[in-house]
Amino acid sequence: MDAYFAGMLLGLAMITPIGPQNIFLINQGFTFGVPRVFVAVVAAGVCDTVLISLGGAGTSAVLNRIPGIKSFLLAAGVVFLTYLAVKSFRSRPEDFDQSTPPEMRWRRVVAQCASVTVFNPHAVLDVVGILGVAIAAQAPDHRPIFAAGTVSASWLWFTLLALGASTLRRWLTPQRRVWIDRGSGTLMLVFAALFVGELLRSQG
Repeated sequence: MDAYFAGMLLGLAMITPIGPQNIFLINQGFTFGVPRVFVAVVAAGVCDTVLISLGGAGTSAVLNRIPGIKSFLLAAGVVFLTYLAVKSFRSRPEDFDQSTPPEMRWRRVVAQCASVTVFNPHAVLDVVGILGVAIAAQAPDHRPIFAAGTVSASWLWFTLLALGASTLRRWLTPQRRVWIDRGSGTLMLVFAALFVGELLRSQG
């Protein structure tokens, strides 16, 4: 159990800081509420489970040997986050008309969640790398238990995040949703700018 809780604590430390994936889940909770938001929770949980499993399997060593992989992920992240930001800035109050329930297309939600994960270089390189090293550092018998703890942390955090956003949904007017979307868009641009800075430093 010590290995399990150690893995959970490390997983929470890495997943709780605000990032594109967390912003995506919050927006899904605001838009769809319970129970439909759990489509996004499952998608995010599966994405993190795959990344953590790849890290435990030693994929980080393979990624580090691919030339230009970090630059490619950073550039792709900049483009994708900028696209999401522009989309957020273009939202209007009528987009959040509460008289009719919003339509959820689960395939689109899953695709967006996977994109937010894959096009975030920190999600790919840091989660695979840091958690992969942490898993490998455990005693052989403890590695599956430690990895299960880190996976549990992701699922727990995503569930709490989605439930919290869904609870606040009833107090959100269309006008407030527009301002939240603009705030989300601003955060996306901040992350894009940070990725640009990392890309320039890596090229220099």
